[in-house]
Amino acid sequence: MKQAYKDVPELNEIKSKGEELERKTLQFAETLEGSARHTGTHACGVIIGPDDLINHVPLATAKDSELMVTQYEGKLVESVGMLKMDFLGLKTLSIMNDAIKNIHRRHGVKIEIEKIPLDDKKTYELYQRGDTIGTFQFESEGMRSYLKELKPTNIEDLIAMNALYRPGPMEFIPTFIRRKHGKEKVEYPHPLLEEILKPTFGIMVYQEQIMQTAQIMGGFTLGKADILRRAMGKKKMDVMTAMKKEFVEGAEAKGIEKKNAEEVFDVMQEFAKYGFNRSHSAAYSVIAYQTSYLKAHYPAEYMAAVLTHNLNDIKKITFFIDESKRRDIPVLGPDVNESHMNFMVNEKGEIRFGLAAIKNVGESAAESIIREREENGPYQSIFDFAKRVNLKSVNKRSMEALAMAGAFDRFENTHRAQYFYRENTEDTIFLEKIVKFANEYQIQQNSAQVSLFGDAEEVQMVDPSLPDCPIWSKMEQLNKEKEVTGFYMSGHPLDDFKTEMQNFCNITINELKNNKQNYLNKNISFAGILTGFAKKTTKNGSPFATFTLEDFTDFENFFLFSDDFLNYGKFLIDEVHGKPLLVKARIQERQYKNGQIDIRISSIMLLSESMERNTKEILLKLTLDNIDESFIENLEKIIKESPGSCKLRFQVTDLEDNIDVKLPAARLSIGASGFLRNMDLLGDIEYKLF
Repeated sequence: MKQAYKDVPELNEIKSKGEELERKTLQFAETLEGSARHTGTHACGVIIGPDDLINHVPLATAKDSELMVTQYEGKLVESVGMLKMDFLGLKTLSIMNDAIKNIHRRHGVKIEIEKIPLDDKKTYELYQRGDTIGTFQFESEGMRSYLKELKPTNIEDLIAMNALYRPGPMEFIPTFIRRKHGKEKVEYPHPLLEEILKPTFGIMVYQEQIMQTAQIMGGFTLGKADILRRAMGKKKMDVMTAMKKEFVEGAEAKGIEKKNAEEVFDVMQEFAKYGFNRSHSAAYSVIAYQTSYLKAHYPAEYMAAVLTHNLNDIKKITFFIDESKRRDIPVLGPDVNESHMNFMVNEKGEIRFGLAAIKNVGESAAESIIREREENGPYQSIFDFAKRVNLKSVNKRSMEALAMAGAFDRFENTHRAQYFYRENTEDTIFLEKIVKFANEYQIQQNSAQVSLFGDAEEVQMVDPSLPDCPIWSKMEQLNKEKEVTGFYMSGHPLDDFKTEMQNFCNITINELKNNKQNYLNKNISFAGILTGFAKKTTKNGSPFATFTLEDFTDFENFFLFSDDFLNYGKFLIDEVHGKPLLVKARIQERQYKNGQIDIRISSIMLLSESMERNTKEILLKLTLDNIDESFIENLEKIIKESPGSCKLRFQVTDLEDNIDVKLPAARLSIGASGFLRNMDLLGDIEYKLF
């Protein structure tokens, strides 16, 4: 405050002549100056001392915990002789542990992860392809791009890339790559430094290299070299100036020219801004290599472990399921006859969803189901299942969740809608009747008398008949799955609309969310499932709406104001909640607020109607080779099964003579949506919409 009074004369005037509230405010500010605004606890910092810490630093009890913390600020605690260490807890270690269990369960192989070879060809091929999604430290898009260029062949390459891929040193990655592949000559600041800089092709990457340079050229002790490293990293100019003089003098004593020594010191100073701790990078890179080794050799088992440990992040789960499918590893829904607690890999190499991950099932119910199955064999039917499980653990609520998730789909001649069928509105659902039946069976079983010959009397109860009712629509089934698992298991609501999206969408929601600036002042169109809607009122009483759309890539929230709400709000009411929508919009700067971007919606329609509403004519581009008897038969079949008002035209090309013939639409009218959905029957035919 004293400095503030000197620099700002107005404050002095307020302090002496200002209003009472203003004077009191300054008085309170002087009283509070220097006080701690709040206390915090480092996420992983641990203080180590020679004996009981209370003898060396002031201690306090952490907020909402019995944990003891030092009252010194973190940066100061080392200055009083304490050692501060960061102990990080990594989810990656749990992923590896589960992956190793998955491998042992399926293959009978016990992986000793600390003993795997660090020169495994298959693992480095995975890095060279940039196939590192789901692995530790190397899975970002930018890193994968650099890995494809670098084509790492040893652990040193990975350690260096891990250290370089961060703000600042990233600018040296292209140089590192060129030098590795011999496209650029490797140069060293001084011949004495060749040995320590050879693994990084003459580039100072690590803090340890800076310290070694100070030792080798400047004659510094290890302790003094560490002080220099810290001073450089924290830009302490006074310390660096003094130590530069000492470094140059030490180098001159070894016969190194002053100018050369100063140049090397300047290089050290530049790289110290970015220099990363090699031991840290090495430790992380070894763990990263271990995850990649598991993914390279046992991809299904590894991805099952990755999925298990990302269950709370729906976006990541969807991403990793897509990655598994990309590698031709199917990810199946839960099954009471195959699933374990968490994601597992079955005998066919398919990943199976875990029972404990289903909402309202829980670990107790999952354990009960798995234990009974392992002790007495697979469940034969829903009635066999209900009669055998512990109904205290696996209650009606658990069974409902299992049914909605598809865990009973294996049972023959049953479908999910049957479990929730009611004969009338006042009746209970059929699943509740199953639970009641099973309860009665278990009571009779437990009270059965033992015969004279020591055999238990067999309880005879006829299983109820399954109700005859319509199956759920695909949309209803997918929504139920998402309700209990968090995402769509047996498909996606947009799967049936890929043709519409291919023809009428020019952006995904993920691209829209992350790259709005690239589409400024452009018209966009995108599709998604309506997953949220709320009608609200502005301060002046005008209605507006917020709604959420989700596609294969991401989800985003949107707004409808004034006339837009009146025009398009009808598509957001409950009757169409969950249905696919096609949205057209324009991205523009918000009026009077430069830099802020608006998505101005210009049209909303049901995606199911978009093809018919937007398509007046379809032009099929054929070659003479396409047209044979089978083609004609399939074309006739598709036309008959796709009634509508869209015109169909043909363009036939003779490739030998390079002649095009366009045939008029005549009387051929079709339903555009149905026709295009069945076009695969015609083979690989090019078409154009008008």
